[in-house]
Amino acid sequence: VDRKKDMVVSGGVNVYPREIENVVARVEGVAEVAVVGRPDREWGEALHAFIVPFTGAEVDADLVIKACRTELSGYKVPRGISFIGELPRNASGKIMKRELRDMLIAEAPGS
Repeated sequence: VDRKKDMVVSGGVNVYPREIENVVARVEGVAEVAVVGRPDREWGEALHAFIVPFTGAEVDADLVIKACRTELSGYKVPRGISFIGELPRNASGKIMKRELRDMLIAEAPGS
């Protein structure tokens, strides 16, 4: 169970990012991962994974998607993946998912 405010509603279905994060974290080369919902015209929200690879590791996005498709229902597979150097954290070390969502909104066409 994840925090309610982190829950993503995609196509009317509640998706808890922690489940997807647990799968992605097991992919070779992944140091950290955070999954958030991004605005989507068709589904309301679509899942997007932010991945921090281990230093020197190259993580293949296709491998991440394949791992998710193997272990998760189709609607839980991320529709987008971004590789970043580090996840934004607050003073107590918690990942700031709101900042990640804001990054996606800023990158969206027409914003």
